[in-house]
Amino acid sequence: MATTNIRALLAAEFEAIKADVITRYQESGLSVSGNWATTLEVTATETSASLLGAGYLEGRPPGKQPPSEAIITWIEAKGIATQLENEISITSLAFLIARKIAREGWQPEKTGSDIVAEVVTPQRIQQVIDRVSTPLVNEFCNDIINFLKQIAA
Repeated sequence: MATTNIRALLAAEFEAIKADVITRYQESGLSVSGNWATTLEVTATETSASLLGAGYLEGRPPGKQPPSEAIITWIEAKGIATQLENEISITSLAFLIARKIAREGWQPEKTGSDIVAEVVTPQRIQQVIDRVSTPLVNEFCNDIINFLKQIAA
């Protein structure tokens, strides 16, 4: 069996996990702009696979000021812009929020829900292992049988 088949199996399994994580994220009500889901990316090799995305759901430590443009998008998506009623401009509010994040960092509200852990359960992990290992075991058995046939000839 070619390693690309294993890579394809791993990629397919992780793409299914990605789709389920995105669905669960959208159902959770945590999505504001929907941008986080677009940052998720699957990579697969012959021996492993991973699902990576923007880490801002984990929070942000104090330090560098985040871009105000991203905060403006968030303000607009949350509907905060319509509540301002000319009290402060959106750009000024975004700057103040960015400055506070730079000083104090930011931690997301704990909703009691870990979206990835809800999707990537021990059962799901075992399912991926079973689907990927079966072709490997079959290939290994075929290799042994072919080797024994060569010895016997």
